[in-house]
Amino acid sequence: MPEAPHPEHEPERPGVTVLEPGVIEEADVGIEEELWTDGSGQDYTGWYCVGTDPFPCPASGCNFVANHMTAAHLIIVWPEMDEPSLLRHSAAARDLKRNPKVMEYEPSMGPACSYYQWEAAGHPVHAVRSEGDDSVYKS
Repeated sequence: MPEAPHPEHEPERPGVTVLEPGVIEEADVGIEEELWTDGSGQDYTGWYCVGTDPFPCPASGCNFVANHMTAAHLIIVWPEMDEPSLLRHSAAARDLKRNPKVMEYEPSMGPACSYYQWEAAGHPVHAVRSEGDDSVYKS
């Protein structure tokens, strides 16, 4: 098993202070947040999403409550009901006791993003800024 990098040798991560291996502390860096958007302009009506019991956004100070699996407050959608990644994410929601249900997406549910666009963008999430790019958030 490879040894974990020593904190002194880890790359800098804006807004994160490494206290000891495996422990981080968020820093107040005074950066305004911008949520990632799909940007494709595609109409996802009729694609599939995973509905869940309501759960709050984990970002500190954010009041957004999701009723679907989301990324940066966008409902993640798939073109087919039996996509392996949709089933994997649904299983993860089940394991978190969020009562997932695969359903057909309708624009009235809220803004959406394609799972593939989200994946191609590097899995941006709310409140975690990627290194060297102020417009995209990553986990």
